[in-house]
Amino acid sequence: MSIWGGCMLLKLILFLVIGLVSGTIGAIVGLGGGIITVPAMLFLASHFPEAGHITPQMAVGTSLVVVIITALSSTLSYARQKRVDFSSGWGFFGGSGPGAILGAWLTRYFTGEVFYIVFGILMIGIALLLTWGDRLKVERVKWSVRREFKDAEGNIYRYGYHRTVAVVGGFLVGLLSGLFGIGGGALIIPLMVLLFQFPPHVASATSMFIIFLSSITGSITHLFQGNIEWMAVLMIAPGAWVGGRLGAWISMKMSSTALMWALKLAIALVAIRMIGEGLS
Repeated sequence: MSIWGGCMLLKLILFLVIGLVSGTIGAIVGLGGGIITVPAMLFLASHFPEAGHITPQMAVGTSLVVVIITALSSTLSYARQKRVDFSSGWGFFGGSGPGAILGAWLTRYFTGEVFYIVFGILMIGIALLLTWGDRLKVERVKWSVRREFKDAEGNIYRYGYHRTVAVVGGFLVGLLSGLFGIGGGALIIPLMVLLFQFPPHVASATSMFIIFLSSITGSITHLFQGNIEWMAVLMIAPGAWVGGRLGAWISMKMSSTALMWALKLAIALVAIRMIGEGLS
């Protein structure tokens, strides 16, 4: 009997809840939702012997397909709120697309332990940087592209980015997205906010657009490697779609301060999960 046999209704509800929670959290903070989907699938695999075929690589590949759904849903909602800077998003995708392909390809080689721990420590560093970044004398990166963005309320924001730094940063985001199926917003949003002075609400919304694009390229690579459990995708997808729209709506109601605290909490959860995975 496979994990999909037996009480199908109960499992369908469970996966719908996983999709709803991951989609909502991912859309609110711009992470993509893999922070929930990957450990949830690995938990099921470890507690149901018949699901032992779900390897970390398959959990990552499946999560990345679900991230596409979450990111598309939330991007459409954010676009209606006029919070997505599509022009800047394409600039960052110039690096995240190739990075996602490489990350997905490299999953066949990683054993996990040391890399998980290093990644977890990196996430903790980012969370601390976001917490005390205002107290640090951060040297702003000189902009090669200047942006003026007007939101639905008529507020005008002026910021910019450096093309080379954006491509390099995007590449790292894509690499992590392909490797871990988590979307990569944990890196791209701090890059946008701290170095380029993106407004947090614009950064989180634009991050979902970048994640949507890079998740497609990463998922295609995972597809060719046979790392996608399509039945799990079908069961998680409806919840992820609703969660993506719900998270975008909740984000619209939150202040910039609350949004940044939510981001820091999500990053801390990523760090704990990664370090725990490496030590287990």
